[in-house]
Amino acid sequence: MKTGHIALRGFAEADLPVLDRFSTDPDGTGTFQWTRFTGPQARRRFAEDGFLSPASSAVAVTVDSVVAGMATWEAADRGGPAGGCFRVGVALLPDYRGHGTDAKAYQLLVDQLFRHTRAHRLEAFVDSEDVAGQHTLEKTGFHREGLLCQVTWRDGGYRDEVVYAILREG
Repeated sequence: MKTGHIALRGFAEADLPVLDRFSTDPDGTGTFQWTRFTGPQARRRFAEDGFLSPASSAVAVTVDSVVAGMATWEAADRGGPAGGCFRVGVALLPDYRGHGTDAKAYQLLVDQLFRHTRAHRLEAFVDSEDVAGQHTLEKTGFHREGLLCQVTWRDGGYRDEVVYAILREG
């Protein structure tokens, strides 16, 4: 079990092997988040902007200063003011799953985005079969909003996803 002080921080060059694992190893992201091999895209993106841009960003989730995964957010245009809605996610390496690290990382991400952006709504999408992922979002304060049928391609077929959201006020 790997638990301890959990934090979010920007990625550093020393973290590139972890980023490589997320893009080349299906077990790196886990069954429900793996969609395809992406090769050197992570290294290119790190070289371009360090994974921080107005459109989409990613930061390291650390446990006792060791990279345990990543937290991501991307702008989701819902017709309101720019930056009013973000799609968020957390992916952890296998050794850090199942110990509450994901819930703490989501809470840190929610707090960060509501504190430092104009976000009104944060939304997350989780595979309909990922009961643990759904529980994590509910534990973090997200509310189930509905089901998107056959929206994600995984393991040779389309999969359903559950939509969760949390609002700045309430």
